Amino acid sequence: MATGSTIHTFDVQLADVDRGVYEQFVLRMARHPSETDAYLLTRLLAYCLEYEEGIAFTEGVAATDEPAVLVRDLTGRVTAWIEVGAPDAGRLHFGSKLADRTVVYTYRDPAKVLAQWAGKTIHQADAIVLHSFDAGFLDGAAAALARRNTVSVSVTERQLYLELNAVHLDSAVHDHAIR
Repeated sequence: MATGSTIHTFDVQLADVDRGVYEQFVLRMARHPSETDAYLLTRLLAYCLEYEEGIAFTEGVAATDEPAVLVRDLTGRVTAWIEVGAPDAGRLHFGSKLADRTVVYTYRDPAKVLAQWAGKTIHQADAIVLHSFDAGFLDGAAAALARRNTVSVSVTERQLYLELNAVHLDSAVHDHAIR
């Protein structure tokens, strides 16, 4: 019998000074058995850092034709394609053609992620940004992860301040262009 998903609940307070977004919400995230702590946390942070009306999680690692996070307008049209991890060039190409904006948040070495896309055809590659965090940041957050979580995410001048279950961490949000 296959192991089912584990549900993690996050009570989130978001203060993104850079974008003028201040929200409080509860997220229930289904964690697939093959999903690592780093992937789950990166998916959470991608949701928070891209938060806007119409944002939603997809089936995550189980989705074959959707990214981890999507933003749709009121008509259902995809406006943002938000990948997590190290998607292949074909997924980025498809997402970039479908959505107005495509971004990737990674928990992996960004140089290796960028190298796998080198020389590949990706629609509007120059408009896609790969975001990463400081080394060790996600490991520290993973140590504080529980099934029920209280989270405060603050962003100012591309500096991310995270409080997860009373553990305080910070990281720059690094932006990498696809060349």
